[in-house]
Amino acid sequence: MKANSNLIKGSHVVRSPFSLVVKSLILSALFMTAIQVPLMAQQDSITKPSWWFGVAGGANFNYYGGSTQKLNSDLTAPAVFHDGKGVGLYLAPLVEFHHPDSRWGIMLQAGYDNRKGSFYEITTPCNCPADLDAKITYLTVEPSLRFAPFKSNFYLYLGPRLAFNLSKSFTYKLGLNPDVPGQAATPDVKGDFSSMNKTLFGMQVGAGYDIPISSQKKLTQWVLSPFISFQPYLGQDPRSIETWTMTTLRVGATIKFGRGKVVTKPAEVIVTTAPLVGGAVLTDVQFSIYSPANIPVERRVRETFPIRNYVFFDLGSTEIPDRYVLLKKDQVKDFKEDRLEVFTPKKLSGRSDREMTAYYNVINILGERMGKFPMTKVRLTGASLQGNKDAKLMAESIKKYLVSVFGINPKRISIESRKRPRIESKQEGGTLELALLNEEDRRVSIWSQSPEILMEYQTGPNVYLKPVDINVVQQAPVDSYVTFNVVGATEVFSSWLLELKDENGVVQEQGPYADESKSIPGKNILGKRLEGNFNVKMIGKKKNGGTITKEAPLHMKLWTPSTSEEGMRYSVIYEFNESGVTPTYVKYLTEVVTPKIPKGGRVILSGYTDVIGDATNNQKLSLARANDVKKIIEKSLTKAGRTDVIFEVHGFGENLDLVPFENKYPEERFYNRSVIIDIIPKN
Repeated sequence: MKANSNLIKGSHVVRSPFSLVVKSLILSALFMTAIQVPLMAQQDSITKPSWWFGVAGGANFNYYGGSTQKLNSDLTAPAVFHDGKGVGLYLAPLVEFHHPDSRWGIMLQAGYDNRKGSFYEITTPCNCPADLDAKITYLTVEPSLRFAPFKSNFYLYLGPRLAFNLSKSFTYKLGLNPDVPGQAATPDVKGDFSSMNKTLFGMQVGAGYDIPISSQKKLTQWVLSPFISFQPYLGQDPRSIETWTMTTLRVGATIKFGRGKVVTKPAEVIVTTAPLVGGAVLTDVQFSIYSPANIPVERRVRETFPIRNYVFFDLGSTEIPDRYVLLKKDQVKDFKEDRLEVFTPKKLSGRSDREMTAYYNVINILGERMGKFPMTKVRLTGASLQGNKDAKLMAESIKKYLVSVFGINPKRISIESRKRPRIESKQEGGTLELALLNEEDRRVSIWSQSPEILMEYQTGPNVYLKPVDINVVQQAPVDSYVTFNVVGATEVFSSWLLELKDENGVVQEQGPYADESKSIPGKNILGKRLEGNFNVKMIGKKKNGGTITKEAPLHMKLWTPSTSEEGMRYSVIYEFNESGVTPTYVKYLTEVVTPKIPKGGRVILSGYTDVIGDATNNQKLSLARANDVKKIIEKSLTKAGRTDVIFEVHGFGENLDLVPFENKYPEERFYNRSVIIDIIPKN
């Protein structure tokens, strides 16, 4: 006998499972975000894959909503089934595409999708318990847009779900009335649901985290990726009749592999070599030439120039030296730090004039910024070997200028005096060139805790002021230099010179030199010619008499960069005799400088020193500084999965022909203790 019953849509809450699913998804995504740690990929000759292939597997936590009663044309339950849940298998092959250095990508999974579950037990009018188990499976096709918000291993994805019904079976169980003894058991009824939708169109949103499980130095790389996704009931009605809906929370993992590409790691150009050391006496030298493939005539550069927070005072005077730019009160309204060329110092050496003009306006830059930001405060710390009174007068001269010329409230400027600065140029136990070092320690330091005044990411009494931007056209930029290396020259030679003979037999002579390396602008050698071939002869006079001659060919070609090409320049200033930057400078290089390097760009790192100390040690020190900066930038690039940048590392030491500043004044020597970073876009 067929049991029939009217379909009654009872009032029931269907949001509880939905709410649980949403909360689970949100908490899981937050957990994945919280635990993510940027993976430090090895910088090697294998790129990360862009295409990935694999398989995804997981558990579908299915939540039934709505109701059903008419199972098919032959069976209608005597009462309505409401809600239910179950767990089914998900298994699908996958393909993904996403560039390692991009946030965006695409994903496609297509496979077996089990949505089985059991409705909650009901009681029929005969007081009999009834159960309904559903076994619903689909072939699912799920394309998704992938988004990695942090360019890390954590990712989100969103996309449609297209499902084709494969099976639609059910098992209906009707129990016995517990109040009526002696009843015969009712057999289970198995069949297929009627009125099933053959195709479903819904959506999904999820999150995952890629965990490398193989070496990233191998061509084939494997990744395990746990994931969680949510597929709401929208568009997930399994039948065309009644109100039965499905909501699914899927938890699982994918295992996938991709194949990287072998790339030739760009060569690093080390153009300065240190002298050979050892117990044996050298009797010969090694001669080599480094010449760039194309020698730029000039280059437009936008330089971010740091403003040192020191004002140096002449011995015997507590007045601001006249080499600093001092304004009259009626000139303040016209002063702008982006127009510093209007207010030039009285004394310029002719070397790096724009940069020194910026520095010699340091007090005016401070005054303008304090005027713009009335909540800022500064502390002026004077340091003088003549005692605290002398140091205080030095600091007060700057305060008086800021108050009288820029109209700064004197309460915003505090004064401190010391015999020695907190960071001294003079080293404990040092005996060389003490007069120059003592000059450097006679100064007023500008200290502020206001970010409007200070350099990014830094705080403390020895932090530079926020840098200024300078637009310049570089004549004979550093990558236009031809470098001649004579390893062992300081031990073997008293001096050496160069003879450069061109195709026409014209000989030009360069030298004599005493160092082991000499860099000459290519434009100086070529003159008015655009290209030339030379035979270079190095002739060295031995200390014990006689000469050594070495020869090498040299090809040179001038190149004029496009007027639209603009390089970027940054400077890293080091303390006296130091080769490591501060942690805050590491943050600056990582978060400000490195992101500015264009894809395929070139980074030229030029290390320098002042003239204090031994020339050989200064050359080593300058190279160590340049490599220190390179290491920091390289590490940051590696985190971002980048291997496209070419580095050139130069250590010029105290070479008077190449250092960016003179060495007459303390401020010039401070700026020479630097690494200059030139960022050149790809040609």
